[in-house]
Amino acid sequence: MSLDDRYPAVVDVLGTYLDGLYHSDTDRLAAVFHPAARYVTPTGGTLVDWSLGEYLPVVADRPSPAGKGEARRDRIVSIEFAGPDAAFARVECAVAPRLFTDLLTLVRVDGRWQIIAKVFHYDLEEAPCPT
Repeated sequence: MSLDDRYPAVVDVLGTYLDGLYHSDTDRLAAVFHPAARYVTPTGGTLVDWSLGEYLPVVADRPSPAGKGEARRDRIVSIEFAGPDAAFARVECAVAPRLFTDLLTLVRVDGRWQIIAKVFHYDLEEAPCPT
């Protein structure tokens, strides 16, 4: 698979991932994560290290940004490739009041790109100052 083919394929996976987060759609997320994927963050001082089976119910139980009428705020910051079957992406998204920076490692298995690891940090938005 050439870079010309890899890049749009990874962008497509990342688009589905961001759609899944915005809509709290675990079917979309399950479609782009490898079954053995890890969800990891050190934010808050305690390391969280979950399996996909631990992560998806959290998404399912939270109100979606779309359902709360929040403006969509996400973007792909960068994509890098390490050979034909490994990639790294940095994306940003918001699930208020959290602003996330996600570092996603992707692998191409059986011809399909999947997220194998999500390591992230989040900051809390500051409330607007009253005028």
